[in-house]
Amino acid sequence: MRTLVTGGAGFIGSHLCERLLADGHEVICLDNFFTGRKANVAHLLDDRNFELIRHDVTEPILLEVDRIYNLACPASPIHYQYNPVKTVKTSVMRR
Repeated sequence: MRTLVTGGAGFIGSHLCERLLADGHEVICLDNFFTGRKANVAHLLDDRNFELIRHDVTEPILLEVDRIYNLACPASPIHYQYNPVKTVKTSVMRR
C-alpha cells in the first residue's frame, strides 16, 4: 500500500512513518519543516520504500496514494499563534 503522511517529519508523524514501513507500506513523508525536523526521519532516508518531500500542504500537490494520514499542523501555541490563518488552512484545506 502506498501511504502519504503529511507532517511526517514531526514527532508523531515520524513514528507513524516508521510503523508503516515496518508493516510493509511504501511511505511518502510530506513536511514543510515548520515544526517537524528532517532529523526525525533521517534514519529512514536509505529505505527504498520511503520518500521525503519538502512541501507545504496548503499548496497543491499531485500524488498517487492509497491512504493519507494528515498530521500536518503546528501543535504548540507558540507555532500556531504565529500565523493562525495558515494554521487553519493547514488543518482544513484539501486540494
